[in-house]
Amino acid sequence: MKFFVDSADLEQISELNDIGLVDGVTTNPSIIAKSGRDFKEVIAEICKLVEGPVSAEVTATEAGKMVDEGRELRKIAGNVCVKLPLTMDGLKACSILSREGTPTNVTLCFSPNQALLAAKCGATFISPFIGRLDDITLDGLQLIEDIRLIYDNYGFETEILAASIRSVNHVKECALVGADVMTAPPGVIKNLANHPLTDKGLAAFLKDWEKTGQTIL
Repeated sequence: MKFFVDSADLEQISELNDIGLVDGVTTNPSIIAKSGRDFKEVIAEICKLVEGPVSAEVTATEAGKMVDEGRELRKIAGNVCVKLPLTMDGLKACSILSREGTPTNVTLCFSPNQALLAAKCGATFISPFIGRLDDITLDGLQLIEDIRLIYDNYGFETEILAASIRSVNHVKECALVGADVMTAPPGVIKNLANHPLTDKGLAAFLKDWEKTGQTIL
């Protein structure tokens, strides 16, 4: 499973990238707005920092303008992936940009049928939102499982990018049902390493080692 970081915080992206836990980055206008910085500048800096795809979202709602914005975003760097909403206009823009060779991430997916449409239009990634479905008492993880089955049935190459991940359990379940990618905030990714028995075991080992009076260096 590929790990994307859902953030525009360069420091946190860099920290995880240095560990080897960043295969790509997802952003959206809301995330970048919180930084108070210029949208294109932030995207450009992230693209220099990581080698993998960096999703930059259009803000237009009409297909033609989405295509224009997508082409403009693509000029920022070679690893920009144009993020488009799962509307009919977004799908039309996805089809046009995909035929031009531009990587696309179709976002705000909440049903298997929507995912099927995105794959038909050549999307590089489809982003089903797990947490937001859970918020309205629907099963977000079932959506991932359904999309996986549909894509495998027909050999679609669109990658399932599990989004709106709120917990480490979401990450585990997405991996179990075969999501190709997951995107999560830096804090969730860091928490994957945490377990009380690991902490307890390490404390015991260090205590026993201290008793020996030895050093390795």
